Amino acid sequence: MQGTCNSCKKASSELKRCAKCTTTLYCSRDCQKTDWKTHKKICGKQTHESLGTDSAGTVLSPPKGLEKPITKPFTRLDNNTYLHERPEEDVYRDIGVLIDSYRLRIEDEYNLEGKAAVDNIYGGAESSLPGFRKFLQLAAGQAGLLPPWWNDQTQKACEELGMGSSQWQDLRRALEKSDVIEHYGDPRFAMQLRILAEMVTGRGFPGNGGTQVRKMMAMMEGGGMGGRPMYAATVDAVTGTSSILQS
Repeated sequence: MQGTCNSCKKASSELKRCAKCTTTLYCSRDCQKTDWKTHKKICGKQTHESLGTDSAGTVLSPPKGLEKPITKPFTRLDNNTYLHERPEEDVYRDIGVLIDSYRLRIEDEYNLEGKAAVDNIYGGAESSLPGFRKFLQLAAGQAGLLPPWWNDQTQKACEELGMGSSQWQDLRRALEKSDVIEHYGDPRFAMQLRILAEMVTGRGFPGNGGTQVRKMMAMMEGGGMGGRPMYAATVDAVTGTSSILQS
């Protein structure tokens, strides 16, 4: 995804995001240092606005792309209710959080491990439906992970959504982290999808396990660990976005 450096105005597809507001783009650490005197005046405000809030000022995630964004997503991941209080449209009918979690998972497996399973598009399959079916079977085997209303019929509907005419939830197309951020307008959402997939499969990536991060983020949502600075650094580490924020 092409962007423009906020300092030198250079256009590039390899820009890095400010780790605090996660919206402003820079091509280098030097450019961010040059722009910091100006950017620091609006950085915190951009952080708040980019995440979206409800009428009470509570941060919602993600701010777009779903029928009903939720509060405290990492707390919900930690207590196994991430999918439970969402409308069915978001889980499997029109949006498909499970589909996106799986699609991002196989993208990561290919990029981080060089894994190209024959049951998905990275291994040459026409679609990733066979692999997604296995993913849903694994999810059903994780006690309490899926909502109480989940059954064979909802699984079939979820599979059909992934093979429908949608230009987004398409199991025949790849999904990258940058696509998730752009579509949902929330840098945290890719991390949530990755942690959900790790909970489904029971396997993280070397040096990047989601359990510790999930608990850390849940603690911060509850007001612990000093708030935003640690939050920004944690988002940075898990999503692979280089931190160039200088305070």
